[in-house]
Amino acid sequence: MSNLQPDTLINNPQGCHVVSSVDVPAEAAKVWAVLGNFAGFDRFIPALSHIEMTGEGVSSLRKKFFKDGNLVVEQLNSRDELARSMTWTTIYNTLGVANLWAAMQVQSLDEGRSRATWTIIAEPASGREEALPEFKDFVQGFADDAMGNVLKLFV
Repeated sequence: MSNLQPDTLINNPQGCHVVSSVDVPAEAAKVWAVLGNFAGFDRFIPALSHIEMTGEGVSSLRKKFFKDGNLVVEQLNSRDELARSMTWTTIYNTLGVANLWAAMQVQSLDEGRSRATWTIIAEPASGREEALPEFKDFVQGFADDAMGNVLKLFV
């Protein structure tokens, strides 16, 4: 009898929790057309050189190639067009991230205005507790820069 049991390297992170949100002067559907495009994050993350997709919809894989040579591979976990939300998990990266879960959501505020929110829960690959403050600053800065670029697309 074998001792092999089902296992995975993908775990929900317990590290830092980061939220970046911007109020956008555009209809939620227009903002979701940009942020809800899992293959289109290079529109608002200038550090990306390109994105390659494998598959479509939930469980599809996204390879994000950075201009500095880094690579991130992510899987789309959920997508809800009515709620304008999606979640994904990083399954491989060269950025020094152990586990990462993220969500993107766009909410309608009122006529011609919406709120875009990127939530990230992540753990550093090394250093764990002592690395968390600097790691959280890095993740927050990355998300804030990207969401600032989203705002620029609509003003």
